[in-house]
Order: sequence, then structure tokens, then C-alpha cells
Amino acid sequence: MRICVIAEGCYPYVVGGVSGWIHSMIQSFPEQEFILLTIIADRSLSGRFAYSLPPNVIEVHELSLENMEWGSVNRRHRTRLAPQVYQALRSLLLNQEVQWGVLFDYFRTEKVSLNRLLMGEDFYHAVLDCYHLQYPDMVFSDFLWTMRSMYLPLFLTLSMEIPRADVYHAVATGYAGILGCMGKHFYPSQLIVSEHGIYTREREEELIRAEWVQRLYKKIWIQQFKKLSLAAYQQADLVTSLYQHARELQIELGCPPEKTMVTPNGIEYHRLEHLAGVSAENSGYFHIGAILRVTPIKDVKTMIQAFAYAKARQPELKLWIMGPFDEDPDYAAECFRMVQSMQVQDVVFTGRIQVADYLGWMDVTILTSISEGQPLTILESFAARVPVIATNVGNCRGLVLGEADSFGPAGIITHIMNVQEIAEAMITMARNPAMRKRMGQAGYQRMMARYKVEDMKAIYQSICAQCAARQGLTWDNQGQQAVPCAALPQDK
Repeated sequence: MRICVIAEGCYPYVVGGVSGWIHSMIQSFPEQEFILLTIIADRSLSGRFAYSLPPNVIEVHELSLENMEWGSVNRRHRTRLAPQVYQALRSLLLNQEVQWGVLFDYFRTEKVSLNRLLMGEDFYHAVLDCYHLQYPDMVFSDFLWTMRSMYLPLFLTLSMEIPRADVYHAVATGYAGILGCMGKHFYPSQLIVSEHGIYTREREEELIRAEWVQRLYKKIWIQQFKKLSLAAYQQADLVTSLYQHARELQIELGCPPEKTMVTPNGIEYHRLEHLAGVSAENSGYFHIGAILRVTPIKDVKTMIQAFAYAKARQPELKLWIMGPFDEDPDYAAECFRMVQSMQVQDVVFTGRIQVADYLGWMDVTILTSISEGQPLTILESFAARVPVIATNVGNCRGLVLGEADSFGPAGIITHIMNVQEIAEAMITMARNPAMRKRMGQAGYQRMMARYKVEDMKAIYQSICAQCAARQGLTWDNQGQQAVPCAALPQDK
């Protein structure tokens, strides 16, 4: 069976998190052929893979959403649309019921010049209708250029040539979800959507904080992403999430409940059970490990500030910020300068590491993110019996404090961006070794009960086996038999 994995801004360019999950899943099914359809911010990332691709990855297709140069268009060369295409475009802009199939066919069968389309009369008139009906208080010229900028990445997506596959597996909604919808539209296939975080909510949080978007236009951008997610939810055969609250959010955003399924993360716990202890040169410290990408979403600045306050009261603290800082070099540079300007001692930026080389001598790990799904770093800490400090985002509370189990707390949950609260959590952990031991054991038991990689793989094997059966294909993964997956809607 041929499976097309569609990812945005992660695999195989970025290490960890969703990328690690994709890499693991591809390796788990060596008998199947995989195609990668990746969305990147700009062409400079093309071919710069952070992973060595498994041998069963047979093709890689890249879509760059890099901005194009606007130019004037001769009037006689401006793109005119057939009536049904114009109506589909107009419904798209007005957030009405979108005729996605019409748009998919138009972008595939026509040699569409995006410059001519976006600068053309039909797009202008559709925007004008949208303006008069919904946003008459805005400055029209600004509104027009905002709509052109907003729809450029979507139209670039719609212009993408989709490789043929039996299953399209979009690891997000948004533009990745639209590509998955296109695959299902053009070829006899199944569409699976797996959200590790709720894409719409993540984009909404980013837009609320974004300085590049004027306040008046934030709502329009948020509606755009909701619209893209809804399309994926409606066309998908199955929509997975990592935990129950995420499933509830998907349903709230328009996903039919009968399509949804909770599929928790799983980790290869064996490689993290017996790790080397602290070296002699690092003995005498209380080690706090932050396994993350140094990006704004991880809120490393709050972590550094909290550590500075905690260290003033607990001098033996040492903070290890373990992970790459090349994804957002400007933000990383700001973090480096913060450490210097605050004159904080014992903060180490390791860069990209092997988690197993460090995790064994961490006393506690910390995550101060402002948005998460179900962090693998927490599960990795649990596998090493290391307690966790985490902000109350995504499924962090459920992982750390438990959901319908009696193992007890495996760490401390704090509010986001609360420097004092996070600092107090560091101090509390440092001063209570017996508590840390209990928490580490609770985390290990919780991980073993629900978050083993074998359990995760079995679920996805069942899903893929049913997809294969629906299309009359043979599913064979090293002779393993998959059990039926009740969540996948049955043929009628």
C-alpha cells in the first residue's frame, strides 16, 4: 500500500515532536511505501533534511509557501473565471459553504497564473462583495491587499500536483488538510487526519499575539484557518487526536463526532529505562532539563526568568536547555542575551542532543510552553522516572496529574508565563527528594499503562489495515495481523 504523509513545517526538516512521531510511524511499517508531501515556509529549506529518510520513503514532494512578487498585469491578460468557478471563489471568500471540488478541478485543469488571478477582475469583485457584506468599515485598499496576501498560500496549495496514493495521512489540518482533501478528490483513496495540536487553535493563539497582523484583520485570518480545518474534517474518513479534550475541540470546530478517535502518543521506553548517571564534574548541582526547540511557542524567556529567581534562593540549581536553536535564530539570540544581561549563572544551551545522553542525570525536567499537544518530552521523562514541571497547556495536566488513574501526581503544573509560580515549582522540587522519587515512579507507571510505542503502533496498524481492506488492497506488515478499528466508519 502507498501512503502519502502530508506535513507542514516539521518532518523531515525539524527534529523532535511531530517529526519524531512521523519518522517512527514510517519505520514501523517497513513493508509499506511512503510518499512525503511537505509544506515549507520558503525555498531555502528545500532538501535540508534533519533526518535520514527510511528506505521505504520512495518520493518527496515539497511545496513552498514563499511569497511571490506582485506585479502589474495587462488588462487583456487578466484571468477570467467560468461562472461556477467564480461562485466557488466567492463562497470561499464569504465563508459560505465552499464548493471545494470545483476549486480543486479548476486549479488542476487550468494553467493558473496566481498573479493574474489575484490581480484580476473576478477576484477583485469577489473581494468587493465580501467587503460590502461583511467589512464595510475597513479601508478597502488595505482590505484588498490583505485578502490577496491571505489567499496566496492557499492558491499555491491548490496549484500543487498531488502524487497518487492509496491513503493520504495529513498530520494537521490547515494547508496540509487541504492537500489531503485534494488527494481524496482526485484518486480513489482514504483520508486520515491526525492532529497533535489543534491547528486552528494554535494559529488563533499565534495571530492574537502577532504584531504583523493589524487588530482589525486578526478575525479574518482566524476565520480562514477555521475554514481550512473544517474542509479537512468534512472530507476525512478518520480524524485522530491525542487526548479527549482535543477530540472535543475538534467536534466544537465542526468535525463529525463519529469520525473522531483518540490515539495517545507512545514512546520507545526501553531506551530510556537504564541511563547513565551524573558525571563527577556535574555533581553537586540540582539539574533541571528543558528538552525543546528554542522557539517562542516554548516560552524559553519565561523559563530563564523563573530560573534566575529560583537560583537566587537555591544556588545549587543548574538549567540545561537541550535542543536546537536554528529554527528561530532571532528568538534564540534574544534568549542568549537575556541570560547575559541578567547575569544568570549555570544556564547551558546544549544545541541538538541525544536525549538519552542527558536525561539520566536530570533531577527534574521542565516545559514552559504556551501551547502544546501531548508532549513526547514529558513521556520521555516518565520513562526515565524523572518528574516534570509543566505549564497547563494541551494535555500536560492530564499527563502529569493523571486522567482516571490512581498513580498520583508525576510533577507540578503551573500557569503559563507565571514567572513566580514556575520559580516556586523549581524550588519545591529541589527541596523535596522523597517527593521527586514518588513523582518519578508515578510518571513511569502512567507511561507504562497507556503510552507505550507498541500500543500506538497497533492502533495505526489497525487503521491502515482497514483502509487497505476498503480498497481491496493487501495489508501485510511483517506478517502481523491488525485487529478491527471500530472508529473508522464502516462502508454501507
